[in-house]
Amino acid sequence: MSSRALQKPVRMARHLTKPALLDAKPQQREARCKIAMIGFGTVGRSVAKVLCERAGRVLLTHVCSRSVNRERVPWLPPDVRWTDDVNEVFAADVDVVVELVGGLQPAEDWIRRALESGKSVVTANKQLIAHSGPELVELAHRMGRHLCYGASVAGGIPVVSALQDGLAGDRLLKIRGILNGTCNYVLTQMESAGMSFAAAVKEAQKLGFAEADPSEDVDGLDAAAKLAILARVGLQVQLRTGDVMCRSIREIEAVDFEYAHELGCTIRQVSRAERNGDCLFASAQPALVPLSSPLARVQGSQNLVVATGEFGGDTVYSGFGAGGNPTAVAVVSDLEAIAKANGNGAGLAAAEPQPPKEISSDFASRQYVRFTVKDRPGIIAALAAVFAEHQINIDSILQKPGYEKSSLPFLIAFEACRASVLEKALEKIRPLDFLVKPPLSLPVLSEGE
Repeated sequence: MSSRALQKPVRMARHLTKPALLDAKPQQREARCKIAMIGFGTVGRSVAKVLCERAGRVLLTHVCSRSVNRERVPWLPPDVRWTDDVNEVFAADVDVVVELVGGLQPAEDWIRRALESGKSVVTANKQLIAHSGPELVELAHRMGRHLCYGASVAGGIPVVSALQDGLAGDRLLKIRGILNGTCNYVLTQMESAGMSFAAAVKEAQKLGFAEADPSEDVDGLDAAAKLAILARVGLQVQLRTGDVMCRSIREIEAVDFEYAHELGCTIRQVSRAERNGDCLFASAQPALVPLSSPLARVQGSQNLVVATGEFGGDTVYSGFGAGGNPTAVAVVSDLEAIAKANGNGAGLAAAEPQPPKEISSDFASRQYVRFTVKDRPGIIAALAAVFAEHQINIDSILQKPGYEKSSLPFLIAFEACRASVLEKALEKIRPLDFLVKPPLSLPVLSEGE
């Protein structure tokens, strides 16, 4: 896979256009942009530190938090106004409101109120942008303000601005990548240290990579929200989180990495969206990827995004996508972009992305299915009969030694077929009495998938 060097495009929402930037007068460009921040958690603290330790166009004037007395820090300048009343933020003489509380509500109401009061908004709220991004962008345009959300996907990797500005001259056909650092950390620990899923999650929680309840990460919902944002920005299609087929990594075991290595692959949670005519294929699920793929080389909590253009081919963006400091860099970059525009309004709106006529997760690819059975004669024949009935061709069968006959794992790899066809065959297989646990099926991606 070829890749191009990571560029440094200006990070901003698409409606923050270059004509607006070029019209700025010299004295306007030198003015400092006053900002108010709602939320002072891990990311909020990091944003404040970045702003304090660097000279820039932005000036933090207000911090709004529900726990002012507990969260107040001595290292912020004494003239920063602390408040627990969000209404004070909307009434303040500030240019930008930074929303860092997360969740759908009351964050959405606060962003709407900020825009309606004539303030631009910067947010890192991926779930909200995935859920209500089109409506909020339209409101920002009507109010002549900016809504920037570069920190909502991949933290410090400038992939949002890169897709909408750096690759604006291309027609993007597909986007794929590793969008959840928690899942990637868990999977790489299972692979490198032979950990169980539960042990790897516990370690991720101890290190702060995973929440106390990791469901949103390990079950694919976090990655689906980020994919919805990237599809809207890069592929120019409206995609909601609920439209993305999600599959969990919970059922993956250490033995799956052994079999994957036999096939020249490893296992990663891969998010991908691809346009094919009027149809959009989208999914966030674990998959086998070739060891030669950039996806296979992503370790720990890192993220990676590959954008494929009609003219420019593959462009790869990688780095640390989670944590306070990388996310703060993305937030401050958005603030600097707004400050550079300095009150010139939202510029010219880009064409509004349209919903695809059809959304599907039925990719055609080679397939990996791991069976765990109570061994006895005739098992392979019984399985082969079902797959033959559904016109699915077996490519290879692998069985590693050293496992108990009462719970014997083995692999069947299949030639390319639709996921829906394989699922119909597995539905017929699941009731068979020799199965100790349900089969695990994973797509096997090729180099360019």
